[in-house]
Amino acid sequence: MVSSEYERRIAARFATFDQDGNGSIDREDFSGAAKALLAEFGIAARSDRGQALYGGAEAFWQGMAGIADRDGDQRISREEFVNGAVKRLRDNPDGFAEIARPFLHAALALADPDGTGTASVTDTARLLGCLGVPQEVAEAAAATLDADGDGKVAEGDIVTAFARYFTVPE
Repeated sequence: MVSSEYERRIAARFATFDQDGNGSIDREDFSGAAKALLAEFGIAARSDRGQALYGGAEAFWQGMAGIADRDGDQRISREEFVNGAVKRLRDNPDGFAEIARPFLHAALALADPDGTGTASVTDTARLLGCLGVPQEVAEAAAATLDADGDGKVAEGDIVTAFARYFTVPE
């Protein structure tokens, strides 16, 4: 049973990862997210950017499984997710950011064809939408990430915000 407000908030984040809604997080959820992003941005899976995204998704899955899959069944239950996040991530959001970084880097590259390390606010919202964030929330979050108002969001800002979303109780 989830006992603290922090644990309740983390439990609510579970659905973001459970892309297929089957009640557990597994490798297919991560590859499904990659497939949705590639379709949204019209990038071929066999392209360099497509392969980088699938590689990032696999690395992210492996990192998450290493943190949270306590019974080794290659699925992360809601309880495992909450316990893994609460016990291992709350005190180390930078560690979580590093687990997510390869995937987020590759996802940003889909929206950054010129290789500047940034994506437009609009494309950042598209990225978030593909990952299950409701459109209004995705647009607001992307706008907030554009701290300097130049219409662009940098990788570092995305990685930091992603880690905070899952690990900081505020």
